[in-house]
Amino acid sequence: MNEDINISLPALIHRIGGAQTKQAKIIATQYHCELKRVRRSRNWLLVGGAKAVQSFNAELKTQDTQGFRHLIQKLDSALLNHSDKLEPLAEKLARMIAAKPNITLGELMQASECSLAEARLARFNEDTWD
Repeated sequence: MNEDINISLPALIHRIGGAQTKQAKIIATQYHCELKRVRRSRNWLLVGGAKAVQSFNAELKTQDTQGFRHLIQKLDSALLNHSDKLEPLAEKLARMIAAKPNITLGELMQASECSLAEARLARFNEDTWD
């Protein structure tokens, strides 16, 4: 869950403009993300933790400028692909157990990369709610 995610932003300056890109870069550093050019190409890359990228995206939405609209759309679609990193482990385990009640502890551990104790606790909590 603590892994950085990389979001590719091709031709960012051409789409939102140079001034907006500089402003987005400053905002990204405030949220512990890095908005940078990929080598010498016109493509850009946003690197940061999933929660940090989500906070950065929320801040862009509050800026009230149409210039960030393309960037916000790209971040929204990329965060959908990384929704598993945004969800706390307990909620993820509960969701997985609710979706497939007959899931074994081994399958749960493998799918969520949790420990045996966490899987057992999630199973116990789910069984007590029924």
